[in-house]
Amino acid sequence: MSTVSNHVPVSDNLQDLSTIATIARLRDALRVSKNIIVIAGAGLSAASGEYSNIPGWRRIVASLDATTLATPTTFATNPSLVWQFYHYRRVKRALESKPNLAHHIIAKLSVPEFRNEVAPNAKSFHPITQNVDRLSLRALQALESQVPPNTPPSSRPQMDSVFEMHGRIFDVKCTSCDYCVEDLSNPLCPALDVSHIKDYNDAGTKQIDIPLKKLPRCPACHALARPGVVWFGETPYQLAEIDRLLFKADMCLVDGTSSTIGIMMTMFEVLCLPTDMFAGAACISVRVPRAEARRESRCVQPCPQHRR
Repeated sequence: MSTVSNHVPVSDNLQDLSTIATIARLRDALRVSKNIIVIAGAGLSAASGEYSNIPGWRRIVASLDATTLATPTTFATNPSLVWQFYHYRRVKRALESKPNLAHHIIAKLSVPEFRNEVAPNAKSFHPITQNVDRLSLRALQALESQVPPNTPPSSRPQMDSVFEMHGRIFDVKCTSCDYCVEDLSNPLCPALDVSHIKDYNDAGTKQIDIPLKKLPRCPACHALARPGVVWFGETPYQLAEIDRLLFKADMCLVDGTSSTIGIMMTMFEVLCLPTDMFAGAACISVRVPRAEARRESRCVQPCPQHRR
């Protein structure tokens, strides 16, 4: 199995691109690509405010021990704390955030007519986001809202192109039945509105116990509801479809995530896995941490043969 030797790192600041040749290589790679995917992480939403100050965000998450907090086990033992934490993220982060330019550019690439200008051979285009903020979908919806009636499909965004592998923070999911619905209500229930959690540190230190019966409930069966996100130890959504896209892809644009953490390592191994028929996908990393860009700076050769 090969490593991520197919990566072509691009600076986290587009103005730092040292040569026009780098941009030209990206353009050339896109022109011959047939199946394009975008793998997006927290960095994609940084400019929207959801993960503003990414190093600070990581310190906060570490202080909360998110690997313990965001688990089915913690929710089973302390649903009050978990719901308060996610209520803060819903209200103070995701609801206040708006799609940024990167979201809108990716959404624009979902329009076949526009995509053909930069990738004339592309047969498919799919963003795969780890973010639960719904911003990728909102960018698509904003684009669709501007399309006049009777516009042909080739000039419309493909609304089903985005894969939200970690779910959505606005989804409310029953712990007993199959009920799951997007709910943008603020608050979801009166008890959360007066929980007094004002920031992440509050969620990690304050012990405000909301009675179980006052937490969000399923309207169908009245069982306890939970946030519709994927927690540690759970299987990401649409994994079979994502695997299919990874094996099929010949171009991968990576925005705001690292190839050195969690499931991303596995995804990049699949992308760069050579077989008798192809040499793996060409991966372009955008806005990776500078330290990682330096570490991967020697890996500048794209795949000699793309997947078809």
